[in-house]
Amino acid sequence: MRTIISKLNRHWLVAAGLTSILMLAAAHGFERIGGLAPCELCYRQREMYWLALAVSVVFVGLQYFTKFEKARRIGLLILGLIFVGSMVLAGYHAGVEWKFWAGPTSCSGGVQDLSALTGDLLTALNEPSSGPSCGEIPWAMFGISMAGWNAIISLGLAAISFKLARKK
Repeated sequence: MRTIISKLNRHWLVAAGLTSILMLAAAHGFERIGGLAPCELCYRQREMYWLALAVSVVFVGLQYFTKFEKARRIGLLILGLIFVGSMVLAGYHAGVEWKFWAGPTSCSGGVQDLSALTGDLLTALNEPSSGPSCGEIPWAMFGISMAGWNAIISLGLAAISFKLARKK
């Protein structure tokens, strides 16, 4: 067990990047295979994992290929903050789904299919789209929506990142 923790400590930047890839793959899998169209808040949550992946790549490079000794710790702290942001955003989305608070006014749907439009393009662009609402729960497991699971996972990733940043 101690060796696993030691390896995790040494390679968490890589593991966090791989976890970000897995979370993005899962989101795209639900979209493509499951047919669950993402709402605006779903896309914002994905952006957090893209950011975490980019930070992981940069700081893995700094950690392993330069003599910048604090790269690992700084990278872990930045990842921790990103994952906290992801948790807050996902928690906000879950709250919108459970009707605890209102979602953004722009969250009534996705992008319209412009190839199907006829008539005035500017008028069509100003009409509300018919995509998924941020307030709907398209999928849940054990009563927890995808946004809820994302909040839980992001909390765990943030906790690990901050815990490992404290270690020398």
